[in-house]
Amino acid sequence: MKKYLNFEEYLLDFPASTQVLLKEMRKTILKAAPKATEGMAYNMPSFKLNGKPLVYFAGYKNHIGFYATPSGHSEFSKELSKYKQGKGSVQFPLDEKMPLALISKIVKFRMEILKGC
Repeated sequence: MKKYLNFEEYLLDFPASTQVLLKEMRKTILKAAPKATEGMAYNMPSFKLNGKPLVYFAGYKNHIGFYATPSGHSEFSKELSKYKQGKGSVQFPLDEKMPLALISKIVKFRMEILKGC
C-alpha cells in the first residue's frame, strides 16, 4: 500500500470527480476549524486540534468515509441515519450531494468536545 505524505499527494490517486468532493470536504473542515492542524494519519487526511484527533476522511471507489470518532457520530445520529455507518464512521456516496453543512456542524461539535479535554 502506498504511503501518502500529504493531502495533495493523496488526492492524485483519485478520479477528477472524486478529487472535487475530497477538496470540498477538506475546505469545509478547514473553514469550520481554522485552527486545526492538517496532516495524514492512518494514511488518510486528518485534522487535529491542540494535538488531539478532530476528524479524518478518506476517498473510496463509491463513497467518502468520514471519521469523527464515536462522539461526533452519536451526537448527529438522526441526521446521519440515511447513510451507511460504522461505530465511528459514516459513508457519503459519491453519487449524492455531500452534506457539507452537516459536516461543518459535526466538526464544530468535535471542537467543543476537545476544548473540554
